Amino acid sequence: MSRPLAVVVLAAGLGTRTKVSVPKVLLPLCGRTLLATVLDTVAELRADRTVVVLHHGKERIEETLADRDGLAIVDQGEPRGTGHAVQVAMEALADFDGDVMIVYGDVPLMTADTLQALRDARGSAGASVLTAYPDDPTGLGRILRGSEGEMLGIREERDCSDAERTIDEINAGFYCYDAAGLRPLLAGLSDDNAQGELYLTDTVFALLDDGQAVVTVAADDPEDVTGINDLRQLSLATQIMRERILLEHLGNGVIIDDPASTYIDHGVTIGRDTRVLPCTVIHSGVVIGEHCEVGPFSHLRVGTKLENRAEVGNFVETKKAHIGEGTKAKHLTYLGDAVLGSDANIGCGTITANYDGKHKHQTTIGDGAFVGSGTVLVAPMTMGPGSSTGAGAIVTRGTSIGEGETYVGVPAKPLRARAATDGGDK
Repeated sequence: MSRPLAVVVLAAGLGTRTKVSVPKVLLPLCGRTLLATVLDTVAELRADRTVVVLHHGKERIEETLADRDGLAIVDQGEPRGTGHAVQVAMEALADFDGDVMIVYGDVPLMTADTLQALRDARGSAGASVLTAYPDDPTGLGRILRGSEGEMLGIREERDCSDAERTIDEINAGFYCYDAAGLRPLLAGLSDDNAQGELYLTDTVFALLDDGQAVVTVAADDPEDVTGINDLRQLSLATQIMRERILLEHLGNGVIIDDPASTYIDHGVTIGRDTRVLPCTVIHSGVVIGEHCEVGPFSHLRVGTKLENRAEVGNFVETKKAHIGEGTKAKHLTYLGDAVLGSDANIGCGTITANYDGKHKHQTTIGDGAFVGSGTVLVAPMTMGPGSSTGAGAIVTRGTSIGEGETYVGVPAKPLRARAATDGGDK
C-alpha cells in the first residue's frame, strides 16, 4: 500500500510587486486564479490531506475556496519565511504520518506529472528537491554537487562565488519529506540570518549535515517552476498556459485557424471537427459540440452551450445561452439567458434584452424559428416552433409567439393583426 500524502500550499505572501489590490494568488490565469490553478493540479495527486497557508487577504481568498471540499486552511500570522509557513501547516498535520509535499500558490505552471516524479524520487531519502535549468538563473539559488554528482547543498546567489554563479541548475523550492523526519528539522530552524526569517532550505542543509541522502529531480520544462511576482511574469505565464490549452484542443481534433488570435480558457469542452475562427474568445465553462463553427470575432461567456452543428459567427456574444443543434447566429448578435431549439436562424443584429435593471429573464426560441434582422426580443418571452419575426421587430416582454406565427412591427404584433390595423390588404 502506498504511503499517505499531504500537500502544503504556501499562499500567505503579500505580493507587493504586482502593484494591484487583489491578493496575488487571486490574479486571473486563463479562467482560474493562480491558487485555483495550483489546487487543481494538486487534486490530480489525490492527496489524503491538503493544507493551504494564508495570511494577507485571507478572508477574500477563503471565499474563493468555499466550494472546495477537504481543504484545511491555516493562518500563518505575520509571515516569517517559508520555514515558518511550513511549521504552521504541520500543526494542522500533527496526526499525519506519510509524505509531505511543499508547493506554492503562485507557481501555476507546475504539472502533476512533475510533482508525482518528485514524490516518487524520495524513496527512503530524507527529502527530494525539485531543480530546474532555466535559460537565465540570475537571482536564484544554485544546486551544489560533488564530484560524483551527489547533492552537497543549496547556495543563494548573493552568497555564491564567481564560479558558483556559473552553475545553471537552480533550486525550484518544491520539496517532499517524510512527515516524521520533517518535524524535528522544522523545530531546529533558526532565524539567525540577515532577514530574521526561518528558511525551509535550512532543512536540506540539516539533512546533509546529518549524513542523510537528499535526492533531486529536474523539471522537464523550466517554465513549470516559474513563479509569479509581478504582472509581467503573469503575462508570460498566461501565454504559456494559453498555448498548452490550445495544443490540447488541437490534439483532440478541434480545428483552430489562428491560435495566435484565439483565447480559450481552462475548463472549455469542444467536440472534434469543430472549427474555431480567428479573434475568438471562449470563457471557462463553455461547452461546444461536434461539427460546430465559432467565430471570427465571437465572444462565448459562462453558461454557453452549443449543440452539434451549431454556428456562432462574427461579433456574436453569448452568455448562459443554450443553442440547439444546427442553429445559426452568424452576425452582430447578443444571446443572453436564452434557450434556442434546433435548426433556428437568428438574423443579423438580434438582441435578447434579458435585463430589466434588477433581474435577468429568459428568452426561449423554438425549433426551426426564424428571427428577422434587427429584432429585439424583450425577455421574458417565447417564440414557438417554426415562428418568425420581421426585420426590425420589437417583441415586448411577456409575449408568446405561437407555433408558425409571424410577428412584425414596433411593438411587434401578429402579422394578421398588424395587417388589420393597417387596413388590411389593398
